[in-house]
Amino acid sequence: MKDSIKDTARKKLDEYLALNSMRKTSERYHILDAACEFKSHFTIDELQEKLDKETHFKVSRATIYNTVKLFIMLRLMVRHRFQGKTKYEVCNITSNHCHQLCTICGKVSEFKSPEITSIMADLHLKRFRTDGFTLYVYGVCSTCQANMTRKKSAIRKQNKNTNKK
Repeated sequence: MKDSIKDTARKKLDEYLALNSMRKTSERYHILDAACEFKSHFTIDELQEKLDKETHFKVSRATIYNTVKLFIMLRLMVRHRFQGKTKYEVCNITSNHCHQLCTICGKVSEFKSPEITSIMADLHLKRFRTDGFTLYVYGVCSTCQANMTRKKSAIRKQNKNTNKK
């Protein structure tokens, strides 16, 4: 992830910890740095593995969960629930985006839509200040569509051969 996002996240964390008289622990910063290195969504297990194997920084699972909870509260990270699996991603305040989720294979991809972004920017909700949005679009990806078409063709072909006998 871009260093500017990491720098912005570190500054926001610094400010929050200072304002709340909390310690600036190395664990918090290592977890933030490791999370910022992911190019897409990740699980807690993947984050812990990155900390253990790539940075050789051992952190307890409880510390990771508590730190991630803090990051979510600060909007440094977002938690998603994709088809029964919890995934996370590092974000910045302006990271409005859309996800498309395949209901068959579970593949998740992001897309940008200037039209949706424009609509959301113009949306005024009563007694609510909007900070950002994430949109989930459910459907079937092209790979799964092609697999389903092949299976249907094979079944039709098999039925034709069975009917000829």
